[in-house]
Amino acid sequence: MSRSAPVVTIDGPSGAGKGTIARLLAQQLGYHLLDSGAIYRILALAAHESSVGPDEITDLTELARNLEVEFRLNESGCETQVLLSDQLITDRIRTEIVGNLASQIAVIPEVRLALLDLQHGFRKPPGLVADGRDMGTVVFADAELKIFLTATPLERAKRRYKQLMVKGIGVSLPALVREIEQRDQRDADRKLAPLRPASDAITVDSTGMTVDQVLMRLMSLVREALSESGVVR
Repeated sequence: MSRSAPVVTIDGPSGAGKGTIARLLAQQLGYHLLDSGAIYRILALAAHESSVGPDEITDLTELARNLEVEFRLNESGCETQVLLSDQLITDRIRTEIVGNLASQIAVIPEVRLALLDLQHGFRKPPGLVADGRDMGTVVFADAELKIFLTATPLERAKRRYKQLMVKGIGVSLPALVREIEQRDQRDADRKLAPLRPASDAITVDSTGMTVDQVLMRLMSLVREALSESGVVR
C-alpha cells in the first residue's frame, strides 16, 4: 500500500454522521473520498440481485473481487453519488434490506479480505478521507489522523427516522433504535475487525451537535495532525 498520500479516517457506528462529515471534510481538503460502508452495501446489493445469500461465501468473495466502484459528488456538491460499473446506484443501496444484508456479510473474513485491495486503491494524492468501521484499525492503520465519530442509539435512530419520513417510508422509531443497537452489537462482536476506536483515535460524540459544529471540530483536528506530520497543504 502506497504512503504517497495522507489519510484521515472516520470510523464509528451506523448513523453517527460519518458519511456527511467525510464528504464535507473531503470537499474542504480537496481530498478523495472512500465510503467503505457503501462498498459493503454495494456488495450486498450485487449479492441480493444475483440471489447470493450471506452463507454463500465463495460466491460473495468472487463478487467482492470484481466490484468496480466509484464515488463522485453530484453537480451541487451536496451529495455523494455511488456508481457500480458506471451505473448510478446511490438510492438502491440505502434500503433497509440492503443495509441488513451488508451488516451480515461484513462479518465474513473472506469477504473483508477480498475488499482490502479495492479500498487501498482509493489512497491517491493529494489525500484521502475514508469513513467506515475499521478504517483506522485495519485498512489504513498508518493514517495521519483517526477519528471515531459516535452518537447515542436514540440520536442515530431519530436521524434515520427523519430521513425515511422525508422519502415517504413509514417506520417505527423504537424499531429503529432496536435495529441500531443490534447492528452495533454485531459489529462490536465480530471476530475480524470489530467496531472499536483505534488506540490512537480521537473520539468525537456528535450527539446534540450540528453538522457545522462537527465539521469545525474535525477541521481543527486535521490541521493539527497534518501540521504535526509535516504534510503541507
